[in-house]
Amino acid sequence: MRYLLLKWLVLSVAMAVTAQLLDSVDIIGGPLSYLIVAAVFGLVNAVLGTLVRLLSLPLTILTLGLFSLIINAVMLTITAQLTDALVIDGFGGAVLAALFLSVLGGILNRVFRVKR
Repeated sequence: MRYLLLKWLVLSVAMAVTAQLLDSVDIIGGPLSYLIVAAVFGLVNAVLGTLVRLLSLPLTILTLGLFSLIINAVMLTITAQLTDALVIDGFGGAVLAALFLSVLGGILNRVFRVKR
């Protein structure tokens, strides 16, 4: 349980930093909005993202893993459609936001030593 809460908080911080750094991403509301968007993104990624990654595995292998960035952008776009708090301007902004979230999430997971 501690692991999931820490991952959720790390994702919330990564979302907040991404929204501050990119003009194409905006999270409307306060700290609670960051937590809600991170929770919805985590659920979308866990449920739908797993299926999409499995179905697109040949394409991901063919592109040496770069297609996973596109999948993350699609999951982020779906999250923006499901929540009113997340606003993303265009698919290019979603791809850039997915890249930022991946890098920031990796760095924050290392800093906070998030391990299963």
